[in-house]
Amino acid sequence: MIFRPEILAIKDQRMKPFIDPNEIWGLINNTSSPPQRVRDVIAKSLDKQRLTLEETAVLINANQPDLIAEIKEGAKQLKERVYGQRIVLFAPLYIGNLCINNCAYCGFKADNRVVKRTTLSSEELKEQVKALEDVGQKRLILVYGEHPKYDAQFIADTTRIVYSVKSGPGEIRRVNINAAPFDVDGFRIIKDANIGTYQIFQETYHEETYRKVHLGGIKQDFNWRLTALDRAQEAGIDDVGIGALFGLYDWRFEVLGLVRHTNHFEAVYQVGPHTISFPRIQYASELNINKSHLVSDEEFTRLVAILRLAVPYTGLILTAREPASIRNEILQFGVSQIDGGTNIEMGSYSKRKAGEDQDIDFEQFQINDNRSLDEIMVELIDQSYIPSFCTACYRLGRTGEHFMEFSVPGFIKRYCQPNALMTMAEYLEDYAPSETKEKGNRLIREKLAEMPEDKFKFQLKEKLQQIKEGKRDIYF
Repeated sequence: MIFRPEILAIKDQRMKPFIDPNEIWGLINNTSSPPQRVRDVIAKSLDKQRLTLEETAVLINANQPDLIAEIKEGAKQLKERVYGQRIVLFAPLYIGNLCINNCAYCGFKADNRVVKRTTLSSEELKEQVKALEDVGQKRLILVYGEHPKYDAQFIADTTRIVYSVKSGPGEIRRVNINAAPFDVDGFRIIKDANIGTYQIFQETYHEETYRKVHLGGIKQDFNWRLTALDRAQEAGIDDVGIGALFGLYDWRFEVLGLVRHTNHFEAVYQVGPHTISFPRIQYASELNINKSHLVSDEEFTRLVAILRLAVPYTGLILTAREPASIRNEILQFGVSQIDGGTNIEMGSYSKRKAGEDQDIDFEQFQINDNRSLDEIMVELIDQSYIPSFCTACYRLGRTGEHFMEFSVPGFIKRYCQPNALMTMAEYLEDYAPSETKEKGNRLIREKLAEMPEDKFKFQLKEKLQQIKEGKRDIYF
């Protein structure tokens, strides 16, 4: 592993703070962006090399409309080169909204007396998972408030319950986690439940702002949260996800904070985060923040393109906080994962199945894309994207550093796109209405026609035929 100079300095910073606001602001304030320099940075990214902090700052400071357009076009090209046309789908499932923290931006904060507090029982959890499986979901992220009840053993137990639920042809093949930080021993307990990615958002990398928006509870400790995923790595969880909540502080600072976090993981653990999330502030019950840093649609699309170029092999997650119009636009600039058919009210999936109304005051924040999973499948297919529920890499041990070994030479496009076609074929056979099935099968034929006539294509066609004949969960 060859380290760049900027990350050599933090190689030995295992579980130590690594964000220097003076460094980040120095780069923002002192980095110039002449057109040729911007184009050179884009070219480096298109060569599938991670960008340095300084190079990312070059893109951030490129404010001319023609250069912004070139950045977006570069991100679009890079996404196609690395990820092909697949878009991974998942659903969030809220397990409990008890919380001891007072976060100014969150509807579940401890002093919000409006929200109804509840934790799913084992039977209620099974009911939610069944409702998700019955529409075709295969990948979930379980979400927990930060509360003593939701300790490491509770998270491990609920994960095992989710994996145990089978409904018809349905099953959950990957359970990711969004929950509080733990110590190393706690993360080991959770790892033993066979989780996928463990996701913790720093919310903001600007420590002064962090203190202002975290008004109570253990989440007030900036450094405990910042180093949380180091402890996860020490416990053997080598797939981790980071994120910032855009709108709390200057978006330029947060982008560089995310890249610094990525470089930290590369230096210390020889692998970057598996995913980066970049949610924007949305309405929440009892929302109480300074709105001077809210991010416009134009800034949002731009920062996503910059992140794509900065971290070519890191998955980018775009959530249903954003309306369908924004999601459709940003997909082309580098997003690799989205949620679909999302409901975040407690117990909401079985309610939706029964046709019951949702209540925003019982949600953590407002969801702006309320389309069903099938509606999103159709829209993706109409745009020639391949909806994917693939979990092959995790089942075959291609995670963490091993995943990087496979992905850098182009493994993602070579294997993930065919695996995506197979998971889409499963969905079409088991869950899709006739119109979706017709469109999806047409797309499969088109994608097969684009592939070279070789042994790999022959094997893929054989596997697709096996799916039509009833075989499930097959992959390369």
